[in-house]
Amino acid sequence: MTGTTVTDRAGKPPASPDPNRGTEPAVPAEPARRASPEAPAEPVRGVNPAAPAEPELGVSPAAPAETELGVSPAAAPEPVRSVNPAAPAEPVRGVNPARGAEPTVPGRIRIRTESLPPVRVHEPVDGEIPQVTRPTVFDIRDMSVFYGSDHALGWTSLKIQRNVVTAVIGPSGCGKSTFVRSLNRMNDSIPGFRLTGEVLYHGHDIYGPGVNRVEVRRRIGMVFQEPNPFPKSIYDNVAWAPRNLGMRTGLDELVERALRNAALWDQVKDRLEDSALGLSGGQQQRLCIARAIAIEPDVLLLDEPASALDPVATASIEELMHSLKDRFTIVIVTHNMQQAARVADQVAFFSLDPVARVGTLVECGDVRTIFRNPRDTRTRDYVAGRFG
Repeated sequence: MTGTTVTDRAGKPPASPDPNRGTEPAVPAEPARRASPEAPAEPVRGVNPAAPAEPELGVSPAAPAETELGVSPAAAPEPVRSVNPAAPAEPVRGVNPARGAEPTVPGRIRIRTESLPPVRVHEPVDGEIPQVTRPTVFDIRDMSVFYGSDHALGWTSLKIQRNVVTAVIGPSGCGKSTFVRSLNRMNDSIPGFRLTGEVLYHGHDIYGPGVNRVEVRRRIGMVFQEPNPFPKSIYDNVAWAPRNLGMRTGLDELVERALRNAALWDQVKDRLEDSALGLSGGQQQRLCIARAIAIEPDVLLLDEPASALDPVATASIEELMHSLKDRFTIVIVTHNMQQAARVADQVAFFSLDPVARVGTLVECGDVRTIFRNPRDTRTRDYVAGRFG
């Protein structure tokens, strides 16, 4: 019917469709229950009839009804939280905006070592020593190490190849241990430590941005001068690193394999739950080697591993190195020239620079060249026992 208002059962007009979430149209005041044609409608109790209708709670009468949570319909959509729409986008953390766009640095870089070229043996000519071409594991380029203002090691460039035992020799204080500990970032915790140059591991700079030290040390294990087994059982010592890396299945087989590779299984297989501190010095050092190789690293660093052992235990460690080099690349620091000659394929001689008094690499070559016909007179004097 024309001019007739449709109401619901309560006598109220129906609400118009809500165009925005949370918005309701204003509801007119309810008429008096006993309305008379001559009397005006009774106002709502507690409301002044001369005053305008009270707006919705928390909404200004002059402002339109609220649409979305905290957003006025006349306002632009809310920008992304914590970002000022008038300001440029926030740069990636650790990236200098003045240097231009740079790729985001991942929190962890996976270093791939698969698909390495095979070892190649070139046939000797006229009785020469066979030349073997191996993939490069470490490519150290002009490396210098500082502890605060102290220049400990300088200007070192060296390549270390796969499945080769490299012996690092030289007098005390020439930076041998500093060099080896820099290959898996063990010096990082020393106050004032700083390294310049590059240490490339399979082409990756292990001191580059975003490289994870845990990942580096997983691939490059280390055994120290003094045996340092944990005050745990023999089994738990070997299983410690795999457990920390999340390995939960196959631990028994992994522990047995590591102990066999360290030539210790037959001596401890019936007392795996005994304390590792009850082993002899040589057994403890082999246990530390088993602990290091349990997670199948690519490289094994040995910092004078037999210096605190008796001759029998030393011989067992040397024999172990010969058996391990088919599976690992080994770098060993030693003061024992006879030991270097027995176990090494390549020898790197470090000494103090005569002018700067800084440790540096003097000469590196195969074991026969270094001990029989070195190029540098300092190398010749050292292997002959004239100083050191």
